Amino acid sequence: MDEDWKPLVSSDQNSESSDRRDSTDFLDCKAKRPFHVEPKNIVKDDLRERVSSEASILNSRLHYYSRLTGSSDRLLSPPDHVIPQPEEIYIYSPLGTAFKVKGGEGASKNPSIVTIFAIWNTMMGTSILSIPWGIKQAGFTLGVLILSAMGLLTLYCCYRVLKSPKSIPYIDTSDWEFPDVCRYYFGKCGQLSSLVFSLVSLLGAMVVYWVLMSNFLYNTGKFIYSKFILFIYLFPFMSTVICPYQLHNSSMDISITSNNTSDALFHFWWSKTNTIPFYLIILLLPLLNFRSASFFARFTFLGTISVMYLIFLVTLKAIQLGFHLEFHWFHSNDFFVAEFRTLFPQLTGVLTLAFFIHNCIITLMKNNRHQENNIRDLSVAYLLVGLTYLYVGVLIFASFPSPPFSKDCIEPNFLDNFPSSDVLVFIARAFLLFQMTSVYPLLGYLARVQIMGYLFNNSYPSFFHVITLNIFIVAAGVLMAKFYPDIGSIIRYSGATCGLALVFVLPALVHMISLKRQGELKWPSAIFHSLLILLGIANLLGQFFM
Repeated sequence: MDEDWKPLVSSDQNSESSDRRDSTDFLDCKAKRPFHVEPKNIVKDDLRERVSSEASILNSRLHYYSRLTGSSDRLLSPPDHVIPQPEEIYIYSPLGTAFKVKGGEGASKNPSIVTIFAIWNTMMGTSILSIPWGIKQAGFTLGVLILSAMGLLTLYCCYRVLKSPKSIPYIDTSDWEFPDVCRYYFGKCGQLSSLVFSLVSLLGAMVVYWVLMSNFLYNTGKFIYSKFILFIYLFPFMSTVICPYQLHNSSMDISITSNNTSDALFHFWWSKTNTIPFYLIILLLPLLNFRSASFFARFTFLGTISVMYLIFLVTLKAIQLGFHLEFHWFHSNDFFVAEFRTLFPQLTGVLTLAFFIHNCIITLMKNNRHQENNIRDLSVAYLLVGLTYLYVGVLIFASFPSPPFSKDCIEPNFLDNFPSSDVLVFIARAFLLFQMTSVYPLLGYLARVQIMGYLFNNSYPSFFHVITLNIFIVAAGVLMAKFYPDIGSIIRYSGATCGLALVFVLPALVHMISLKRQGELKWPSAIFHSLLILLGIANLLGQFFM
C-alpha cells in the first residue's frame, strides 16, 4: 500500500468520538481547498504551457482519494501534507493547464471610496456634452425635475440588477453576470436579448465617439490653422459664444472663408463631414485589430482628467458670462424657451444612456471590499453622477447669453457653442480627442469579445473575422459622421433602445418572477414594476414621435 495512506487510516478502531469529530472538522476544512500542483511542476506562468506528467499523476491520486471518501466518513480525505497553505495553491484545469492563485481573500478588493469613483468614472461619458441640450429641449424647470427622477429610477433598476443573482436559490451565482441571470429565467432567448441590447449601447457609444472625434479633430486643426495663418482676420470677429447655425448663414463667415485660395483649399481638405471622418480610418482601423486591449486600458484615467477639466471650463465660462434666465412657463419667445416643453422625451433618452451602467455593475461591485455596503456605495455614486450632470447642464444653460442669442442655439455638443479660436476650449477638445482615441479600441475589443465569443466561442477566431467585423463598425461611424453628425439624437436613440431591455424591462421581469416563485409577489410590487416596463416602452417610442 502507498505510504501516503498511512496517516489516513486509524489503527485504533475504538478511539473516542470527540477525537473523531475534531478530526472530521479539521479534514472538512482541508477538503474545501483547490487542487495543488507543486511549483517545480509549473514551467511558466503562461497558460499555454502544459503541466508535467508528475503533476497530472498527483492530480489523479487526489481524485482517487476523493473516490474513497464516503458521505459519512471523512477520514479518507487527502492528507494534510498533500494540500498546501492557501498562498501556495494552484488551480488545475482539465485541459492540462495550471496557474497560481495570487493573493489571498480580499487582496484585490477596493475600499468604498475607490468603488464609488470607479462607478462615477465609468458612467461619465460623452453624454455629459449633451446634457445642456437635453435640458433646453425639455425646458429648464422640467429638465431639472426629469434629470432627478431619471437618476432615481435608473438607480433602483441598477439595484435590482445587482441583487438579481442572489435571488436564485440552491445555485452558486458568485461568478454570474446579468446575462447569466437572464438565461436562468428566460433561457437562451433571455441571454441573447441581454447580449444584443448590451451591444446596442456599446456600438452606439462607438458611433458617438467617431462623430465626436471627427468634430474635435476638425476644430483642433482649425484652431492651429487660424492661429498660425488667419489670426489677424479671425480674432476681431470672434465672440466668446457662437450660435453655429446663425454663424453658418452670416455674411461675416463667408467673407472670412473666401478671401484667398489657400483658405478655400484648407476648408476643402479639412471638412468636418466630408474628409475628417475618413482620415480617422487610417489611425483607428489598425488599432481595432490588436489581440489584446491591455495597452489602451492604461489610458482610461484620462476620462477622469477630461471630466474634471470640463467642470473647470464650465465654471470659468459661467463666471465670465453670468446668468441669463427668464421664466416663461408654457410659451417660448425670441430668446428664451418655455419651462415645460413637449420635447422632453429627448432628454429622457439621453439620460437613459447617461445613467447606464447596468451591464457591468455586478462586476464592479464584486471588487468592493465591504460587500455589505454595496447598496450605499452604489447610491452615493449615482448621487455624484447626478450632481455632476446637474452642475454642467444648469450652468451651461443658465450662462448662455440670451440676448443676443436664443437658448435654442445650445448645441447637442455644448463645446460647439464656443469658437475654434478659444484656447481653453481647444485644450478641452484636445484632451477629449486623445482620450477617445485611446478608449475607442477598448470599446471595439469589448464588442469583438461579445460578438465573436457568442458566435465562435473565441474572441479572436482569425484575422479575417476580426477585420471584417471592424470594417462594419468603422463604416457605421463614418456614415453617421458624414450624413447624420447629431450626437444628441444618436445618444437618445441608442440610450432608449438599450435602456428598454437592460434598464427597465429585464430587471423588472426578473424581480417579479423571482418574487412569484417564492410566493412573495404582491400587487403593489407587480403594479410598480409593470409601470417601469411601460415607462421603458414609452421612452423608446417618444424618441420617434417627439
